[in-house]
Amino acid sequence: MSRVLIVSFVAALALASCNNAPQRANCPPGKVCLEFGNNSEPQTLDPQKSNLVDEAQIIGDLMMGLTTDAPDASPMPGAAESWETSADGLTWTFHLRDAKWSDGVPVTADDFVFGLRRTLDPKTASIYAYLLYVIKNGQAVNEGKAPLTALGVRAVDPRTVEISLEHPAPYLLELTKHQSFFPAPKHVVEKYGDAWVQPGHYVSNGPFRLISWRLGDRITAEKNPYFWEAEKVCVDRVNYYPTPDAVSAERRVARGELDVNTSFQSNRFDRLKKTMPGVARTHVSLATSYLSFNTSDVPAFKDVRVRRALSEAIDRDFITEKLLRAGQQPAYSFVPPITANYVEEDGPRLRWADKPFGARQVEARALLAQAGFDSAHPLKITILAANNSNTMLLMEAVQADWREIGVDAKIEQAEAGVAFSQYRARNFQIGSMSWYADFNDPVTFLGLLKSDTGPQNYGDYKNPKYDALLAQADQEPDAGKRAELLAKAEQLALDDEALIPIFFVVNRNLVGLRVSGWVDSAPNFHRTRWLCLKK
Repeated sequence: MSRVLIVSFVAALALASCNNAPQRANCPPGKVCLEFGNNSEPQTLDPQKSNLVDEAQIIGDLMMGLTTDAPDASPMPGAAESWETSADGLTWTFHLRDAKWSDGVPVTADDFVFGLRRTLDPKTASIYAYLLYVIKNGQAVNEGKAPLTALGVRAVDPRTVEISLEHPAPYLLELTKHQSFFPAPKHVVEKYGDAWVQPGHYVSNGPFRLISWRLGDRITAEKNPYFWEAEKVCVDRVNYYPTPDAVSAERRVARGELDVNTSFQSNRFDRLKKTMPGVARTHVSLATSYLSFNTSDVPAFKDVRVRRALSEAIDRDFITEKLLRAGQQPAYSFVPPITANYVEEDGPRLRWADKPFGARQVEARALLAQAGFDSAHPLKITILAANNSNTMLLMEAVQADWREIGVDAKIEQAEAGVAFSQYRARNFQIGSMSWYADFNDPVTFLGLLKSDTGPQNYGDYKNPKYDALLAQADQEPDAGKRAELLAKAEQLALDDEALIPIFFVVNRNLVGLRVSGWVDSAPNFHRTRWLCLKK
């Protein structure tokens, strides 16, 4: 063999070896780079405008509220190093630590006042504005009935933020780690307007700063040198990839191309435990998978008999035990039983939940017939769902269950961000979604169904008695009595068949064996600040 042929042969072997190697992004020598599969493409990285969990994952690395997520997702001091509360629970005073934005400009109390006002400004159209109704005059400001300056938040001095509340909120420290309560860099937003979130303009006060965003490929962030604990942050750079194809993402984790992926196909859990031991991780979640009716635009859904028939006809036991198979539990209420401050026993429950499934199918057919739908005039509906594998498995099972009671259901797929945009615009008939708790309290679930919640009350459920019970609970200082009021409100919504709870979610993450610092938790918030990669 000639030397030329030998060289060519060796080069070919090297090329083949490279093709079989993990296709990771280039990482500067001596740096720690984390490759993070993040499920879907964000629609925005604006804290005051974001909506999706996958957006919150990235925003929570870039920005930091008065409190922030500890490794186990419990609230801990963030931009505020300490706080105190008035005796009546209506005034909270937060003392800011000495911190800077990623451009070196000091973070001040004015930035928090500006951010809270921006969330509630009607011009911002924040989908989470209702969370800030707990602040004095928050609802009036959001509805344009009071000026922004009327909001119960003020900068006492550059390092002190005072928040006045409409009613006591023992969960406020959970709320202040939510992106809707984050500060906004006033000096940048006033310069660039909504374009402040673009790479090159975006400044952050968290552990990381935004470097680039290549649509359909990745978002890149690097350690923020001005972060007050930058020396304790192990990861120098993190790439966030949209990974809607769960099986493809699984293979990328197996090859070492991704270190983390925030989901995996549920019915592959047993397989993954064998093929990737220690990588596939499940944990009970503060989340509920459900279906929402568009009661505003679909006349059939105004009839409670139709809503009840569709809910009764879903075989939740089959879905959780045979289809998903990763520990999910059938849901016959909306609030997960593990939620803090929830009733301890005999909680809310769909009235028909204990009937055998066959009897429920018979009753569902009868209810549809009473509402005017039969084999000659079947109910025809379209389900709009995100185009990921787990959701499509679930929707196909629901479609089959509804076919058994004579319902003609069609499934329409869309990318997750597009689907939720359609839900917010009420451009759907039935929507498939999961609600992940924004904070650990029943109100994070029950607040969705208040008549003044806005776009996230996707089914436009309205019941004055329900609203009154939640308002009464807000003013109740006794924790036990408050829990009973919230349970009564939830039972009312269940009796109204306001939505279709299907199952209580199980967190499903793929975490590479090189990753350290990951702590499984029900809230399932995992800040890159706490992670590292073993060599």
